[in-house]
Amino acid sequence: MTFRLSIKTSTFIFASLCLISVTTGNAQGKIKDMPGYDQFKKMSSQLYGSVERISNNIDWSADGKTFTYVENDSLHTFDLRKKKIVNSKSYQAPARTRYSRQGRPARGRQYASAISPDSTLKAFTKDRNMYISHPDGSNSITITTDGNEDNQVKYGIATWVYGEELGQNTAMWWSPDSKKVAFYRFEEKDAIKYYVLYHQTKIQDSVEVEAYPKVGAKNLPVDLLVYDLETKKITTLDTRDGQPFNDGTIGTYLYDIEWSPDGKELLFHSTNRKQDVMEFKAANPTTGKTRVIVREEWLPSFTVNSPEIYMLKDKEHFIWASERNGFKNYYLYNFNGKLVNQLTNHDFEVQRIIEVDEANKLLYYMAASGDNHMKMQLHRVKFDGTRNVRLTDPAFHHNVILSPTGKHFIDIAQTHNIPPFMNLVDARGKVVAEILKTDLSKFNELGFKTVEVFEFTSADGETKLHGMIHFPSNFDPSKKYPLILSNYGGPGVNAFTETFRLPSPITEFGFLVVNIDGRNVGGRGKEMLDKLYGNLGIVEMDDFAAGIKSLYNRPYFDKTRVGVYGTSYGGTVAAMSILRFPEVYHVAVANSAVTDWRNYDNIYTERYMNLLENNPEGYEASNLMNYADNLEGELMIFYGTNDNNVHPANSLQLIQALQKAGKSFEVQVGPDQGHTAVNFERMMEFFIQHLILE
Repeated sequence: MTFRLSIKTSTFIFASLCLISVTTGNAQGKIKDMPGYDQFKKMSSQLYGSVERISNNIDWSADGKTFTYVENDSLHTFDLRKKKIVNSKSYQAPARTRYSRQGRPARGRQYASAISPDSTLKAFTKDRNMYISHPDGSNSITITTDGNEDNQVKYGIATWVYGEELGQNTAMWWSPDSKKVAFYRFEEKDAIKYYVLYHQTKIQDSVEVEAYPKVGAKNLPVDLLVYDLETKKITTLDTRDGQPFNDGTIGTYLYDIEWSPDGKELLFHSTNRKQDVMEFKAANPTTGKTRVIVREEWLPSFTVNSPEIYMLKDKEHFIWASERNGFKNYYLYNFNGKLVNQLTNHDFEVQRIIEVDEANKLLYYMAASGDNHMKMQLHRVKFDGTRNVRLTDPAFHHNVILSPTGKHFIDIAQTHNIPPFMNLVDARGKVVAEILKTDLSKFNELGFKTVEVFEFTSADGETKLHGMIHFPSNFDPSKKYPLILSNYGGPGVNAFTETFRLPSPITEFGFLVVNIDGRNVGGRGKEMLDKLYGNLGIVEMDDFAAGIKSLYNRPYFDKTRVGVYGTSYGGTVAAMSILRFPEVYHVAVANSAVTDWRNYDNIYTERYMNLLENNPEGYEASNLMNYADNLEGELMIFYGTNDNNVHPANSLQLIQALQKAGKSFEVQVGPDQGHTAVNFERMMEFFIQHLILE
């Protein structure tokens, strides 16, 4: 379920947040004869190439006097002194390859081994215990012996939720000098297990047994241990101030493990179960004693589990991002835990560090200081927090590539409806040279329409929010169009963006498509996101419906024909929307939806919903089964039988509730499929049938 918040964006966003596929090679039989199919097939194939792209493949020379960039099939070298291209040669982009996890852990899992920094040893986990060997596996020695199936103790591997929700794709960490290795210890004995059946289409199926702590269930006791290769001793770190594991105290979750820059301490993050207190800690690997470097609290809701951190080369200081004043800002600390300086003090969000010039004590960073919160701007500030200056035009969203000297940067600027252009800019923010421009000539010639941003008032009657509306290329304002909402909708996720947005290809079937931000939006401060706390499925759904209603006065929008679809949290959005707002939504496709937050893992859910005992009303209000009687429109439910993330029980419970309520609906099942969505063409058949043909 995790959708990690980042406002860092690529040059283009080409599809809606649900990452739809527009491949028509496997088209369902009926859709080929449906209205709009020929138009969709014709136009969607031309959409991607209708606007030139600007490559981020930009390289500065070490002295900052030249840089290279790609334009079409040429690699150009630009000389700053001469302010012109001094060399060009042919360039062939690497062949595109599909994203693959080959060689990487599966989703939610960890690497089973780690090679030491000096490449002489390998640490690995096997049969629940830790070992060290030569890289080829020879000369293996045993580090732990008590891990086994009977006591359910395991070393060097984490649980699925640690990988999914806390980003732990490894569970062992070598010290920089290759003399020590740290690793996890988990106890699974008292954890309630979840069983997922695999290979159900085969003659014999199989089962995956996972210690998957759900809301309210006991967490797995976790410890960090360090093995010293010289002394052959294991030290258990004191991660809970001398207290044994007590689910709920600081030390419930231990993650983001790494060695300090000088290799003398093991660094890690530690939170309580509610996740409203987070400590950045350091442990002595010999004595096991730990100390707090930075403590973050946000008692009204939750803290950020993994704040941005930048280690300075002096090995004594680091830059830390914190929301402690209600907006993400940067702070300079030393490793003794002393706050040296607050670097920024904005009432808007900093986004990410671009570069740190330690020699001149300068920080370059991006922040949401543009004309709206999605237009990222480059800032520069001194280490003492003075002379903070914005270096980019707030009318645009920017991606920048800083020169090694800091005297210039490449700026790729754009908005949702202005395609990217690239300039060379000096350290004062002055444009030195215009390098590349893209235009909409081909886009317009083909008839495509730019995406429109609209503003509306939240369901609370106060908060201003944004949406985006996509139009078909053959749009006729004198006609009335059905509309489809495409939202992921989870906490801290942005539907509205300011990178150039190609229209959704779904529009070519004869639909308007919208993406809408609710009070779930990221990048607008902690207090904004706190409005969602304890109310998943209520606050954001209220706002999405308010966004739809704000379009009712548009004469070309047929408010009697509205659809919604999404996957994962987006599936929850789709199902909850049609059940809670039957007067607004008429057709929904809910893929791999969480239907009751008590079905989902406790790390993600309790972060946003509070503990079950603290918020029983909120959990009950977000239970989709309570709204089964409300179904009036057409609902398609999809789930994969292999889904070990959002378990099939979610969809099955909703199916059962709808059956008991005597409702008609459609179910699509993905045999031996995991956390995914229904075939795109089948989804479009469903929408066309119920929003266009009926």
